[in-house]
Parts: sequence; structure tokens; C-alpha cells
Amino acid sequence: MTLWVSIFGWAASICMVLGYMPQAIVTMRTRDTDGIALPTFTMMGLGSIFFVIQGILIDNWPLAVTNIITGVCSVIITAIKIYNDYFRHK
Repeated sequence: MTLWVSIFGWAASICMVLGYMPQAIVTMRTRDTDGIALPTFTMMGLGSIFFVIQGILIDNWPLAVTNIITGVCSVIITAIKIYNDYFRHK
């Protein structure tokens, strides 16, 4: 991988994580998931898992690292959403 490809990969990784984390942190702190669609976060979590696998297989660490972080956040938010929708609101 050339230096420029690596620089752009890591820059994209940083932007994606910094763009995703503030909303994920707010959701984790407030536990407010009323505006979140469960299928969306489920698919985002699955997509992140597939991108992690792809990143590892093609030796693209920016892709893998970004999607490990966003995947973990998606799983946590999905779990909070399921709890809120199916256990807390009953």
C-alpha cells in the first residue's frame, strides 16, 4: 500500500469515528432511542462486522479499526434500543 493510500485511509477512519461517536455517546448516556430505527442499527452493526472481516482479509487496517469501533457502538446502541422497546416500555 502506498503512503498516500494509507494516509487517506487513516484520515477517512478518523473522520468516520469522529462523525459517529458524538451521537453514539449521547445515545449511550441518555438512553434515548425513540428516534432510532432498530433495523438501521442492526444493519449498520452487521455491515461493520463484514467490513472488519474484509479489512483483515485485504490487510486494510484503517478499514478494520474504523469498523471495530463503529460496530461496537452499533451493537451497544442496538442493545439499548431493544431494551427500551421491548422491556422498559411494557
